[in-house]
Amino acid sequence: MMLKVFINGKSGKMGQSISKLIQKDKSYTLNNTNLFTSDVVIDFSHPNSTSEILKKCKQNNIPLLIGTTGLDKKLVNEIKTSSKKVPILLAANMSIGINQLKESLEEFINSSDEKFDCLIEETHHSQKIDKPSGTAIELSNLLKIKDKKQNILSLKIISYRKDNVFGVHKVTFKSKSSSFQFQHEALSRDVFADGALFCAKKLVELEPSLYAFRDIIK
Repeated sequence: MMLKVFINGKSGKMGQSISKLIQKDKSYTLNNTNLFTSDVVIDFSHPNSTSEILKKCKQNNIPLLIGTTGLDKKLVNEIKTSSKKVPILLAANMSIGINQLKESLEEFINSSDEKFDCLIEETHHSQKIDKPSGTAIELSNLLKIKDKKQNILSLKIISYRKDNVFGVHKVTFKSKSSSFQFQHEALSRDVFADGALFCAKKLVELEPSLYAFRDIIK
């Protein structure tokens, strides 16, 4: 079965990357001429546009994958409410490598008994508007939740914007006696586009609920 995909934000960098991959893969077809006959919607746009597409997907029972970042609490709550009617994936980063980074951070936090200061550094292309990145915020929230032993003394995020950078996230733990670093670097937008299409194919098979990237790939 060919999956009919509508991309909200098709003219953006991520939208263009996903469109190119769809053209190379016969299991997908780009269906941007008619939202209402699409099997799934992939949203990489602006929060205002996300809000509009959310309403349309809810009204027409179309699964929605949201990769847009910079969403405020009101919109997140609207997404949670809508997910009771249609399956929704909300993920700031759809890279399998980032998921592996999260798993490594969890393992480190759970196994360490030292006290650390933690620094999250994220670097993205100069056109990226939101600071810090959605992924950096997710990493910060993850560390706060998983730090059951309260070993993190301080937690800081620093953002950098540079030309021709697809995404770098580095997490450093520094104690009085040692320093540990974990890093993921995306070398192409295709890593996110591949993840988005993989999740889109899975999402259409799921019941209405709000899903994280980790839920889908597992």
